[in-house]
Amino acid sequence: MTHSLSFDSVKQGARFAAALAALSLLGACASKDVTGYGVGPQAERAVMAQQANKDPAPDTPGMYLGLIDQMQSQGLYFASLAHIDAYDKQYGASPDSILLRADALRMTDQPGAAANAYGQLLKTPLATRGYRGLGLIAGAAGDFARAAQELQQAVQLAPTDATTLSDLGYARLRDGDVDGARVPLMKAAELDQTNPKIISNVALYLLANGNQAQALAIMNQQKLAPDVRAAICSDAAKVAAAGRAQTRGAPAQQESGALGTGARTVASAQGIEPAPRLLQRFAQ
Repeated sequence: MTHSLSFDSVKQGARFAAALAALSLLGACASKDVTGYGVGPQAERAVMAQQANKDPAPDTPGMYLGLIDQMQSQGLYFASLAHIDAYDKQYGASPDSILLRADALRMTDQPGAAANAYGQLLKTPLATRGYRGLGLIAGAAGDFARAAQELQQAVQLAPTDATTLSDLGYARLRDGDVDGARVPLMKAAELDQTNPKIISNVALYLLANGNQAQALAIMNQQKLAPDVRAAICSDAAKVAAAGRAQTRGAPAQQESGALGTGARTVASAQGIEPAPRLLQRFAQ
């Protein structure tokens, strides 16, 4: 997703470039260790001995998982998958290694396998991450209703996780539920007031809710780049389209209710509720 149902992701081209860079470094190292082809048996044994005398691989599960996590933070998701295989072979799979595998599968464009891995986490202490991962996969596939359901489960398990709250708000916006996005986004914004993805999702909510002046004030105050602003405006148009689609498909009794869909959408703009303090600070 552009913001978090991305909602947080490295592009395929960047990952491919990182993999190529890693391969080129490996090639450079090999050219220093062994010159030419057709290495004789004695030289081959010397190379093997040299490799054996290098620093050993991490000798505890925690250290190895930390190494794999560091790889993923650098965008080396394919390499991390190879090391997760090695970890599982040496120590056996654990919820932590399953989560790392699920994230790597998702980031290497293997959504089916990633969903299976995230599903294995739902009855473990990492269930929150499992539900969040399933929500991100659904959002990436454009199924924002399903994404919102999965992320709601994650939020129920971790109610103070600002990133997941922001993801939930974004998913609801993209599903056309502008009013339903307000509370999780305001919670996320007050829990983490410096996260640029959360701030951009708040700006998106304000645009979708008709508060263009406040949205512009946030974007100006945060000095959002032109491409980020363009992405927010593009998403705002998609939110509006989703809202119109929901209105057309809504049962008649909902459209003719006491508040009505339109009234719910613009309630905060009409002054029924004061603007949250965070938004007031951003707008100064």
